[in-house]
Amino acid sequence: MTEQEFRDAAQKDGYDAPALVDWEAGLVNEDHTHEFSARIFVLSGELKVVCADRTSICHAGDNDALAAGIMHAEYVGSDGVKFLAARKAV
Repeated sequence: MTEQEFRDAAQKDGYDAPALVDWEAGLVNEDHTHEFSARIFVLSGELKVVCADRTSICHAGDNDALAAGIMHAEYVGSDGVKFLAARKAV
C-alpha cells in the first residue's frame, strides 16, 4: 500500500484526515485503549503494537488498524518512528 492509497482508503471508510505522528526512539506507550478506531501507515522507523491476541511490527510502507476499545501497548524502535494516524469516531 502506498501513502496515497492509505489516505484514499481512510477517507473512503469515514476516517478523519491522517495526522503525522513523530515519536522518539525507545518510546513506550503502556497498555491503553482509544475511544476511536485507528489506522496507521508507517513512513519510517519501526512501531510494534502488542494486543492480547496479536503483535504487529510495522516498518515503512506497512499499515495496521485497531478497533475502538482494544487494549494495546506501543513500542518504538531504535530509530524512532514517523507514521500517519487516521481516527474514526464510534
